Amino acid sequence: MLKDALEGELSRRLAENEEQIYRLLGKSSDLVRKQLMLGEHTQLAIFYIDGLVDTGLLHHSILYSLQEERAADLLEELTPDDKIELLRKRVLMASDLTVIRDFSHFVHDLLSGNVMLMLDGTNAALRIGLPGWEDRNVSEPNSQSVVRGPMEGFTENLRTNTALIRRKIKDSQLWLETVQIGRVTQTSVSIMYLRNIANEELVGEVKRRLSRIDTDSILESGYIEEFIQDASLTPFPTMYNSDRPDTIAAGILEGKVAILVDGTPFVLLAPTVFVSFFQSAEDYYQRADISTLLRFVRFLAFFITLFAPSFYVAITTYHQEMIPSNLVISLAAQRETVPFPAFVEALLMELTYEILREAGVRIPKNVGQAVSIVGTLVIGQAAVAAGFISSAMVIIVSITAISSFVIPEAGMAIAARIMRFALIALAGFMGLYGILCGVFLLVLHLVSLRSFGVPYMSPLGPYRAADLKDSIFRFPWPLLRTRPKENKTQNLHRQPPLKRKEP
Repeated sequence: MLKDALEGELSRRLAENEEQIYRLLGKSSDLVRKQLMLGEHTQLAIFYIDGLVDTGLLHHSILYSLQEERAADLLEELTPDDKIELLRKRVLMASDLTVIRDFSHFVHDLLSGNVMLMLDGTNAALRIGLPGWEDRNVSEPNSQSVVRGPMEGFTENLRTNTALIRRKIKDSQLWLETVQIGRVTQTSVSIMYLRNIANEELVGEVKRRLSRIDTDSILESGYIEEFIQDASLTPFPTMYNSDRPDTIAAGILEGKVAILVDGTPFVLLAPTVFVSFFQSAEDYYQRADISTLLRFVRFLAFFITLFAPSFYVAITTYHQEMIPSNLVISLAAQRETVPFPAFVEALLMELTYEILREAGVRIPKNVGQAVSIVGTLVIGQAAVAAGFISSAMVIIVSITAISSFVIPEAGMAIAARIMRFALIALAGFMGLYGILCGVFLLVLHLVSLRSFGVPYMSPLGPYRAADLKDSIFRFPWPLLRTRPKENKTQNLHRQPPLKRKEP
C-alpha cells in the first residue's frame, strides 16, 4: 500500500499531497509543515524534517524572501506552473533549487534533509537544499596515524569527504558518480576516479557490482565491501579501506576507483594487492631508504605475528634437538610445573590475549589503561607464579601481540590473528611438518585470490619486475615514473620517461 502511494506524480491539489505525506510518514514529530498565503490567490506549504535543515537559513533566506510584498505582486497574475518557475528563478535566494514532480523523489529529498515547497494548483514542487545537521569536524585519523604527513581524516559526511579528495586532486578528469543503495536506508554511495587514467573496464565492473546490490540497508562501507568483493571465503581483505584522504587520493592517481559511503569515514579502494596492506602513507613523505627499512620491519612483524607461537609449539614439542642445550634446560625447568602441553598452553594464552584485546576496545577509555595493566602485568605474572604457564610462553605471546600492531591496515592484522590459530593447531599435531603444510596451503590460497580481476599477490605472482620498485621496496620518487601495470591504466606514466644521454 505504501509502495503504491509513492508511485506516480504529485497531485495538483495541495490538500491531497499533504494527506498523502502524512499517510506515508505518520504522525512523525520531526516533520514540520508551514503553510503560507502570498497575496489573495497563492497558497503554498513548506515541509522539512527538523534536525536535518538549517532553520536559520530557512527563515532568513527563504521565508524572508516569500514575505516580501514584491514576491506577492509578481505571483498574483501568473498560473501555478509559472509561479513555481518564478520562485525558482527570481524570488528565492538559494543556490540549490530543483523542480520535482515525482512523489517518490519528493519523499526521498524530504528525508535527505531538503526543504520542500509545494504550491496549490500545480503538480510540481521545489526542492531547496539547506542541509543543517550536526557533523563531526575534520580531525586527525585514528586508524592510520603517521608521524609526518597530513593530519586530516574523513568524516561521516559524504560531501565533506568528496571535498577533501578534490582538495588533493584539482583535475577536471576527476569524476564523481553517486547512486542510492538500500531500499529502506537509501544510502548515497559515490565512486570517484580519474577518467583519463582509470581502466574503463574496471570502472564499468565497479558500477555493475554496485547496481546488483539489492538489500534494505547500507549503514557502513563494510556492507558494500562484502557485496562486491571477489572472494568471501577468505580471512584476507581483498579491498583496501582507509580514513585518510591522502591515501585514497594516491590510490586514485594510480588508476584505482574509490567508493565512498555516506555515514562512514572509511573509504574503499578497488582493486588492491597483498603488499598494499603493508604500505603506509608516511612511506611517501620520507626518504626512500627509510621507507624501505620500515616496510621490511612490517613484513618481519607480519611473519612474527603469524608464525612465532606455532614455531615455539613445534620446536618445544617435537624438535627439541634444534634448540641449544642451555636453552633446552632452561625451558624444561620453566615447564616443569606447567600441567598443560605447549599446544594447549599457547591456545590458552592466545585466547586470553584476544579477550583482553577485545575488552580494551569495548570498555570506556578512562579505565582502558587500568585493564591493560591488570591484564598484562597482574594476570601474566600471577599465571607464571601459579605454574599455569611458562615465562617463555608469556614472552612469545607478548612479542606476537606487539608485532600485530605494526601492520598499518587492521584488516590484514586480523587475518594474521585468524591464521595464527590454524598454524598453532597444525604445529601441535605435526610439528614443523604441519607448519610447512600450512604455509603451502596458505600460499596456494593467496595466489588464487583476485581483486576485481587483479591477482592478489601481484607483482610477486605473477612476477612483474617493473612494479617491484614500489612493493617490498620503495624507490626514490624520480624513479617512480610509471603506475602499477596490474591496474591496466590508460596512462601508464606518472613522469616523462628518462632521456638517454647521447654519447
